[in-house]
Amino acid sequence: MAKKTSGKRSFVVMIIGLFLLVLLSFIHLTQGQADYTVAQLVKEVWTEGRVQDIVLSLRLPRLVIGILAGGALAVAGAVLQTLTNNPLASAGTLGINAGAYFFVVVSMIFFPSLLGNFPFIVALAGAVLSSVLVVMLAGKQMEPVRVALTGMIISLLFASMTGSLQLLFENQTNGLFLWGSGTLVQLNWDGVSFAGPVIIVFFVLALVLAKPLDTLSLGEDIASSLGQNVRFVKLLAWAVAIVLAATTVSVVGPIGFIGLMAPHIVRMLGVRGHLNILLQSFLWGSVMLIGADVLGRLIQPGQEVPVGAMTALIGGPWLLYLAWKTAKTHSRGDRQMGGTSKPVKLSVVITIVVALIVVIISLALSFNGTAWTTEWLKPVVWNFRVPRVLTAFIVGVMLAVAGVLLQGVLRNPLADASILGVTSMGGAGAMMLLVLFPAIPVNYMPLGAVVGAAIALGIILGTSWKNNFQPMLVALMGIAISAFGSAATQVLVVKAKLAVAAALVWLSGSTYAKGWDDVQLAVLLFALFIGPAIYLTRSLDTLTFGDDVAAGLGLSVKSTRVWALIVGVAISTAAVSIVGTIGFVGLVAPHIARRLVGFRHLPLLVVSGLLGGLLLVTADFVGRILIAPKDIPSGLIVALIGTPYLLYLLRKMK
Repeated sequence: MAKKTSGKRSFVVMIIGLFLLVLLSFIHLTQGQADYTVAQLVKEVWTEGRVQDIVLSLRLPRLVIGILAGGALAVAGAVLQTLTNNPLASAGTLGINAGAYFFVVVSMIFFPSLLGNFPFIVALAGAVLSSVLVVMLAGKQMEPVRVALTGMIISLLFASMTGSLQLLFENQTNGLFLWGSGTLVQLNWDGVSFAGPVIIVFFVLALVLAKPLDTLSLGEDIASSLGQNVRFVKLLAWAVAIVLAATTVSVVGPIGFIGLMAPHIVRMLGVRGHLNILLQSFLWGSVMLIGADVLGRLIQPGQEVPVGAMTALIGGPWLLYLAWKTAKTHSRGDRQMGGTSKPVKLSVVITIVVALIVVIISLALSFNGTAWTTEWLKPVVWNFRVPRVLTAFIVGVMLAVAGVLLQGVLRNPLADASILGVTSMGGAGAMMLLVLFPAIPVNYMPLGAVVGAAIALGIILGTSWKNNFQPMLVALMGIAISAFGSAATQVLVVKAKLAVAAALVWLSGSTYAKGWDDVQLAVLLFALFIGPAIYLTRSLDTLTFGDDVAAGLGLSVKSTRVWALIVGVAISTAAVSIVGTIGFVGLVAPHIARRLVGFRHLPLLVVSGLLGGLLLVTADFVGRILIAPKDIPSGLIVALIGTPYLLYLLRKMK
């Protein structure tokens, strides 16, 4: 009886989906600069003329590729969610889209003929690399939060490298900005003729895997006891998801959130069993992507709004909901923060780190990439190089201190402003300011960053208050906010129609052209927040023993978490307002410090701050001299320096 009811429900859901798809398709075919009505479309599309030419050459290819891409992304998402046992899994959240996009950008710059002849192979290579990294680093257990964090880190890595290449090779990659935000624009049938057969074949293969996936969803042990070759099924399922994602990226760019939302909507509508879930996911993924494209063109008729903008707008709140739901169904997840059982003497560590800081600052002041000088009081050095180096050092200290606070409060060694979404929402807020007020100078971008970061903090506080700021919930909400902010930022860069390079430099984090005013501001903000940060260290020490023990010792756990979050986010936002969105410093510096001086937060704060300053000054120096007289933003250098260590750390974490 239950099976019969489920079948009826599935049939009704499919009929509704087909009706919506047909309706949206008719609307879609009438949208564009060439105006005609639905009646004209139905009447004139069958005869040669203006309407038929427009439909067959431009609009129908766009519609068909939208249906195929939406379906492929949704099926890939459904398969990945089963494989990783993670409701937050999709090609976007696991870094698969970011890896594919990175490889496309690399090929566009260095191997344009390869990209022109084999776009699918290029995107597939990036997607495979991302997937391998996720599987290797997340571990065999595929614990949901670990998988989500791993995907987030990998996405940050590829996004940083992509941003670096786009800055260095602006002319070669200029045409990729719109495509990089996800667009269904098709000028002919080439995209459909290439992607169509691949998507159809691998969709059929996914349907063949439906029964094995049903068995696998019971658990690997049960599946093995029922005679299933678990390794083979998982390998084949990964291949299906990767190929479907890579195919869509190679034709329409990295479109996020469809693979996340469609399978969940299908399940919420009562569809059960992987065969029905995959069929319905394909249908509803198509409905959602075509609907997003229709909505985008309704909002701004005659202008091309990237469909990725609309999916991000819809999918961001959905991802927040899923993160909240996932955290509530899992254990608290307090984890050991690592450290060393034999800490080095604090005085020894500080002496060595300060010596390194003196050396690197001396080098940074003395060498401009082409010539050496020891006359630091010369106007060109004193007015430009000295304030730049000092700003980098102070901001590095601030980012590292914020990282210590956020990792301590969340009991998560992978927490920092980047993971909590503060950095990405700060970037989105800055870009939003430029879009709303295009005449405003770039100098005012920090105001938007402060607003964006405040929104991120507000969302975290609002959603986590009732759950006593459960670390897993805060981390997952941060991942959701970060994914939304990153997608929105990329879309806004396209939409802004301003000097894209200038915006990207700020968004990548740069100490370029910093003067004494910036030094004064950095010192003022540092002095304002360092006192509260030091005051919180004792409470964070108590919190390391777990919530129950901390509460038993008289600590107000909720109050400590609120204040540590506020101070940590405030310090991060202050740093972002000065130099833009620099990540990884707050992740890497506390880890290195913890391995030197242990987990006690006061010495950890001091050493992390010094290491953060050292790391950012080094990154600024390297970025300034590497391809002098050109300047690589220090945020990108930090990402390239810090990520290998972070990936190593992920691999070692239990």
